[in-house]
Amino acid sequence: MSIVESSSSLNLNSLQLPPLPIQRPLLLIGHGTKDVEGRQNFLDLAKLYQSIDPCRPVIPCFLELTNPSIIEGIEYCISEGYSDFSVLPILLFAARHNKFDVTNELDRSKQLYPQIKFHYGRHFGIAPEIIQLWRDRLAELDKLLHNPHQIPRSETVLLFVGRGSSDPDANSDVYKMARLIWEGSGYQTVETCFIGITHPRLEEGFRRARLYEPKRIIVLPYFLFTGVLVKKIYNITAQQQENFPNIAISSLEEIGIAPQVFQILRRREIETQLDTVQMNCEMCKFRLNALEQGNIEENHHNHSHNHSHNHHHHHHQHDAPPSPYENLEEYHDRIWQVP
Repeated sequence: MSIVESSSSLNLNSLQLPPLPIQRPLLLIGHGTKDVEGRQNFLDLAKLYQSIDPCRPVIPCFLELTNPSIIEGIEYCISEGYSDFSVLPILLFAARHNKFDVTNELDRSKQLYPQIKFHYGRHFGIAPEIIQLWRDRLAELDKLLHNPHQIPRSETVLLFVGRGSSDPDANSDVYKMARLIWEGSGYQTVETCFIGITHPRLEEGFRRARLYEPKRIIVLPYFLFTGVLVKKIYNITAQQQENFPNIAISSLEEIGIAPQVFQILRRREIETQLDTVQMNCEMCKFRLNALEQGNIEENHHNHSHNHSHNHHHHHHQHDAPPSPYENLEEYHDRIWQVP
């Protein structure tokens, strides 16, 4: 098993980004990780994004697992004299963290500091830049260096690995992203799986991929930065290569700090400044539950903040009991329920 590193170099001087309409401080909120390298990746992203356009401060913070916390990031801004912020969740898909946990923390901060105002932005979502990034990296794998036996795409299966969520809407987006990357690619097929919470898990993804009797399997870990789960994907992939030596198995790296990430960041930041943030709410289980309870506003202008006000607050517990989604039958029973 080989981990294929990205060959794309980041040249900030050649990166063309549209100008910001407003010089408003930007709070970047990462998920957080116990992995030192993964934490530093996020801090480096914020530092580089700040260096591209030093007209306003870019303040990194984390939802959980490490510091600085969201409240610490906000308090730093206040100490610097700021009270009006753009806020971007650096999350690939809109699941519970985006809809509940981040907005809860922002609401809590506003109770402590009533003078502050937030302009909450969108997650990354299904962006054309990310699709192109994966296509470019897959093209590199066609070269002799990474494919010495020149196994054709028609005998290669892609295995797309998402993080996994308790939100069906977010999980379905992982499948959509995998399909968009596969469309027109020439690969035999794409299988989609997850490293946690939901199903099918990575081991099952490999089992399904082998049913096509491919000569090659390429793993795409759909994560922004490295961390405990990404390294788990690598370890499981290495074990699969050992168990099935007749199949060439390789894994691409996570997305990382790539030019496409900055392009999406800039677009999302401008959306917060022009008040053009839009989210797809139709299949959101939190919205559906609110409709059943009859307490959703007719004008669903700010989806994320409505989530935070209309539903029960969720407090993350790190020493929680086993996941209620572990057993597949229980998963189906619970997945459309809200916390």
